[in-house]
Amino acid sequence: MQTDIDPRSLIGRKAYDRNGHKIGTVDEVYLDDATGVPEWAAVRTGLFSRDAFVPLEPSELAENGLHIPYERALIKDAPDFGVGRHLSPEQELQLYRHYSLALPPAPSESPDTDFGHLAGQ
Repeated sequence: MQTDIDPRSLIGRKAYDRNGHKIGTVDEVYLDDATGVPEWAAVRTGLFSRDAFVPLEPSELAENGLHIPYERALIKDAPDFGVGRHLSPEQELQLYRHYSLALPPAPSESPDTDFGHLAGQ
């Protein structure tokens, strides 16, 4: 997804599955803690329904809404953690697994000072 998009501009947009079927409306956008880049969206799937979390990275924003490259059934079966709360690392891991996404690299504790070990030590 384009990284120069204001996350607030996604809220209220219609969301569509890979076949162009309407899934619902973007309710919330979740940013990556480390980078501040929009990473997940919670899509309200119906008037009395729940929110389905969808990944923004493989999704595309068009004039008519957010197009998510997954089947409607997979999206509607996504874990629902409720909106308005921070996603824990465990919840994010569940979402990565649900969508069969490659896991992001683990952050290094001190990347500037880790030079490895000398052979033989």
